[in-house]
Amino acid sequence: MGHGNRLTGLDPSRLRRWLLLFFLALLIPSGVLIRQSYSQLKWEAFHQYRLQAEALSARIDDRLRRLVNSEENRRFSDYAFLVVSGDPGAGFLQRSALSNYPVDTSVPGVIGYFQVDDTGRFSTPLLPAQPEQAIRYGIAGDEVNRRLALHERVQQILGENRLVRSNGSGRDRTPAGKEAERTPGEPSLGAPAVGLFDSASGSAMEAERADQPQAAFDRLTENFSKRKQVQSPAAAAQLGRVEDLKLDRRFEARLAEEQVAAAEEQQRGAQRSVRKERGMLPVPAPVMDEDAAARPPASQTGVRIHTFESELDPFEFSLLDSGHLVLFRKVWRDGRRLVQGLLIERQPFLQATVADLFRESALSGMSELTLAYRGDLFSTFRGKNAQGYYSRAEELSGALLYRNRLAAPLSEMELIYSIRQLPAGPGGRLVLWVAATLLLVLCGGFYLLYRLGLRQIELTRQQQDFVSAISHELKTPLTSIRMYGEMLHEGWASEEKKLSYYDYIHDESERLTRLINNVLQLARMTRNGLVLECRPARVAELLDGIHSKIASVVERADFELRLQADEAAAAVVKIDSDSFSQIMINLVDNALKFSRGAATRRIDITAALERDNRLVFTVRDYGPGVPRDQMKKIFRLFYRSENELTRETIGTGIGLALVSQLATAMGGRVEVINQRPGAAFRVIFPVCASP
Repeated sequence: MGHGNRLTGLDPSRLRRWLLLFFLALLIPSGVLIRQSYSQLKWEAFHQYRLQAEALSARIDDRLRRLVNSEENRRFSDYAFLVVSGDPGAGFLQRSALSNYPVDTSVPGVIGYFQVDDTGRFSTPLLPAQPEQAIRYGIAGDEVNRRLALHERVQQILGENRLVRSNGSGRDRTPAGKEAERTPGEPSLGAPAVGLFDSASGSAMEAERADQPQAAFDRLTENFSKRKQVQSPAAAAQLGRVEDLKLDRRFEARLAEEQVAAAEEQQRGAQRSVRKERGMLPVPAPVMDEDAAARPPASQTGVRIHTFESELDPFEFSLLDSGHLVLFRKVWRDGRRLVQGLLIERQPFLQATVADLFRESALSGMSELTLAYRGDLFSTFRGKNAQGYYSRAEELSGALLYRNRLAAPLSEMELIYSIRQLPAGPGGRLVLWVAATLLLVLCGGFYLLYRLGLRQIELTRQQQDFVSAISHELKTPLTSIRMYGEMLHEGWASEEKKLSYYDYIHDESERLTRLINNVLQLARMTRNGLVLECRPARVAELLDGIHSKIASVVERADFELRLQADEAAAAVVKIDSDSFSQIMINLVDNALKFSRGAATRRIDITAALERDNRLVFTVRDYGPGVPRDQMKKIFRLFYRSENELTRETIGTGIGLALVSQLATAMGGRVEVINQRPGAAFRVIFPVCASP
């Protein structure tokens, strides 16, 4: 192997290095190209999903805006229990739309409506000014208790967030006579009221009294972080700040211009005007006697109606420390300010207005939606099949898809879409398939080229060994023939030795003839110039011809030759006689070479018919046999089982290769089977005819 490598100038390690360099030269540019293509597809997919996020944000914004508008359209007087219907002169009273129980509203998650006047008095439209008159308006006793419980719950939640003062028992009410003494200009709406300072005491109460009663609502518009010093557990469980999000912003640089345009568009809805309206409310009357309470509302007479003008500011929105949401507005009436609003449960509200829309969209399969209020993260929505919840901002990783602020009054709330898994779409799948195919082709090509290179190196080595062997095979007999010829020519041989010299010269010339025939046959086959004339021939005739050609060679090698045909002797095969003779001569020559040291010095040639109408010629020796790992290799061109430098047998390594190729060319095949002892080479042909 080393000798061949020196001659060819290439060894397997050097071949591997060159092929690896070639492989990398193809792989690196292809990988860069595929990566760029896939990245571009990712960008396009990102852009498409970003457009979907923009559309979804617009839908969420529109839904919230419609809900807010429905509340904006409510009249000032709707926050009272009783309102005037029709002509004011008729004095016809009816219950307000907000006085229904349970609370009937299009806004999901509403706990209840409330009002706080400029003196800090809290009221809801659930009950009349005197709760004991509720039965007069068709409200049964059990329902009165439930309404009162809801009234107190709203008051308690607002009190926990320091928007009103909670009344300990919830049942200290202004006496009916006191209520009746209020002037028409007083802003009482005829619902149970609780003083803002009823439960205050000490320095805390004095500090609160220094402020306006509604100042707590003004403070809701301050920085949310200033109100986090005193938090309820709901507020303390927030995820963190927007700044803490570990979001990959690799796509944001390409969206800089779009973000500027989006920021300008965010100003929509920021300018909202004050609305003026003319309203009417009944002036509360003293408590009626039992007979009056039993009369139906339609028969009421002498009801005093107070007509007034009011200015209604746009609604404002805030997240309370308790985790509840509040939507409120400031109303100006007769120079006095009141606060009207509704208290909302956060989870049902966000579920109906945000989460349901998000989970219905295609975005839920590849992204998450996080809601932030004034920079604080307070809710995250995942896809339909997602599991688990987040407890801190650091867990929210991924690529930032889109950020958007909602329109006023929810402009402090921000929608943040983060990508958990960005699919590249059908094009991305095609790129991945192309990449996998290309990698497979490159690896397969690299392997095949490497194997081909190894075969070429091995073939070159074998050709060099063949040149060396053929030189040896030619030189040795020629030298002997020349020596014996000179001895005979000079008369140095005695009469009794002349005959043996003539036999030796004849044998060596026969061996040279066989060698030259093999080389010529190989040359013809290499040039695709082999032409065979296959004709029908009987097995007996073929064996007779073989016997005449090899008998003397076998006998002079001191071997016994046995031929046996039996029933196959009369079989006919279509074959080229010269090529068949060359096959048998090569097999016999191979048997003589490798069984020279065998205990049984015999060569058996048999012909037998087998099933499927096959004729098998077998050449068997009684030598050492063929190693199992070399049974297929020995039919390769130039292959020799022995090392060229240490081998003891003669030969060129082309005899068995010619046997295999000639048999194939005549429609047959050759195989080797180990016997005990020896090896049997079987040449199989189809039978053309039989007697």
